Amino acid sequence: MTHQFPALSSGQKQELQEIALRIITPGKGILAADESVGSMAKRLNQIGVENTEENRRQYRQILFRADDRINSCIGGVIFFHETLYQHADDGTPFVKMIKDRGITVGIKVDKGVVPLAGTNGESTTQGLDGLSERCVQYKKDGANFAKWRCVFKISETTPSKLSIEENANVLARYSSICQQHGIVPIVEPEILSDGDHDLRRCQYVTEKVLAALYKAMSDHHVYLEGTLLKPNMATPGHSCPTKYSAEEVAMATVTALRRTVPPAVTGVTFLSGGQSEEEASVHLNAINNCSLVKPWALTFSYGRALQVSALKTWRGHKENESAATEQFIKRAEVNGLACQGKYTGGGDSESDQIYVANHAY
Repeated sequence: MTHQFPALSSGQKQELQEIALRIITPGKGILAADESVGSMAKRLNQIGVENTEENRRQYRQILFRADDRINSCIGGVIFFHETLYQHADDGTPFVKMIKDRGITVGIKVDKGVVPLAGTNGESTTQGLDGLSERCVQYKKDGANFAKWRCVFKISETTPSKLSIEENANVLARYSSICQQHGIVPIVEPEILSDGDHDLRRCQYVTEKVLAALYKAMSDHHVYLEGTLLKPNMATPGHSCPTKYSAEEVAMATVTALRRTVPPAVTGVTFLSGGQSEEEASVHLNAINNCSLVKPWALTFSYGRALQVSALKTWRGHKENESAATEQFIKRAEVNGLACQGKYTGGGDSESDQIYVANHAY
C-alpha cells in the first residue's frame, strides 16, 4: 500500500472547494474566452477582421462589458494570457471588470498540443515545465482557477492506450501543481467529434478516457472536491449518418459520467465541441432533465457556443458593439436556464453549425 504524505493543508482544501463551488453556483456556468492568438485569427478571419491585439481586445471587451444580467448565469471567465493583462477603453483592467461583479477569473495554462510519437496522429499537451512559477504569478494577478486541454480522436485505431494514459497523467500532474498554489484546476479531456462513429462508440471511448483520468488523479493525490471536469458530451461523430435525439445524447452522457466520475468532483462543465449554439443548449438542458441520479452540478464552459452570434453581429464595426453584447447575453441566459433543466426553447433551426475539423485552440 502506497503512503500519501499530506499534499494540502485543511485550509488549502477549503479554499479550493469554495472557489469551485462559487464558479458553479446553481444557474451559472463558464465563459471560455481563452482562445489563443492563432485561434482568434480563425474567428476574426471569418468576419473579415484583422487579427491584431487591439481588435482582440475590442472583441473581448464586448463580452466583458455585458450588464448585470450575466451575473446570474456566468460564474467564471477563462482568460488567455494576453487578455489577463488588457484593459477596457476607460483603463479598467479586464480582471477588475470581471471580479467586481463577483465572477471568478480563470486562466488557460497549457501550451498547446504536440505530436505523440509512436501513435497514429495522436497528441499530448505541453506546458508542465514552469507551470508552478506561472501559477504563482497568475494567482497574484487575480486568477483563481485554470484550464488545461488534452485531445483525443476516435478512429478504428484511436484513442490508443498510450494516448489515454499519457494524457491522463499530464492532466493529473497539472491539477496537482495548480492546487499547490491555490488554483482550482479544470481538467479538459476532449474527445473530438471528427469521424462517422455512432453514439455508442463515443460513450464507450468517453468512459475509457475518464476512467483512466480519475485513476491518474488518485495516483497524484489530487483533491477532487477542489476540481472541475470539462468533458465532451457523448455525441455521434460529425459525419455519422444516424441522428440521435437530445434525450439519447443526455442518457449516454450521464451514463458515461456515472460509470467513471467520482461523486466527490464538485462539478462538470461541458465543452460544446462544435455543436451549434442551440444544440449545445438543448443537449445541456436534456442532460439536466435526465432521470438518472446525478451527484454533480452539470453546467457549461462554452467558448464558441456563447460567442458565435456575438462575433457575427459585431463584424469589427463599433456601431454593432451593443447589439453584439446583447447576443452574448442572450446565449448566457439561455444556458443559465439549460444548466437547471429549465430551457423551453430549442426551435432555432437557423442556428449555425460551428464544427471545425481537428479543432485546436
